[in-house]
Amino acid sequence: MRKIFLAVVFSVGMATSLFAQGTTPRSKVDNQFVQQQFGDQFTLVQEVGASFGDLDGDGVEDVAIAARCKNPMLDQAEHGYQVVDPYNAFFGYGDPHITTTFSEGNPALRGLVVLVIYGVGPDTWHTAKPKAKYVIVNLPYRMISVKKMSLGKKMIEAVYVEEAGEIEESSAVFFDGKKFRYVPMGGNME
Repeated sequence: MRKIFLAVVFSVGMATSLFAQGTTPRSKVDNQFVQQQFGDQFTLVQEVGASFGDLDGDGVEDVAIAARCKNPMLDQAEHGYQVVDPYNAFFGYGDPHITTTFSEGNPALRGLVVLVIYGVGPDTWHTAKPKAKYVIVNLPYRMISVKKMSLGKKMIEAVYVEEAGEIEESSAVFFDGKKFRYVPMGGNME
């Protein structure tokens, strides 16, 4: 009886400490989680995975997830996310209703998206009702990570992208308070 009591106390203590820190194990980012949040059109890109940080500057942890999707516009209303295209907007035209119909020449880059979930409260990004969800389309990435970036005199966290292709440039995508912006950074991240 004493062993059962100690096991229950230990389990409750571990759960309490995880919630007190505002995080749960990061291994919860899997295909089931992605499809629960964004719909069955999305699958996790296992080789790249997820990165964590405060992308909107509110002090609560957010997540950026590498995924693949055939039609990101399909489940937008049902799952409450917004589709954005900061990459093509940087080059002049970023309306995702049109740019999601473009065909990518490289089959390895077809359907790549970055899923962003803004956390809220102590459960951060894995809460039942996140602050906001975004699908970033047409971003030709090989790897993504969340890192600090200087924006004028302010330090923000942004999604750094190691772009796919022969040049292997790096870039960043950040939220400026109104929309996502793409910024080319030059050489590779190594």
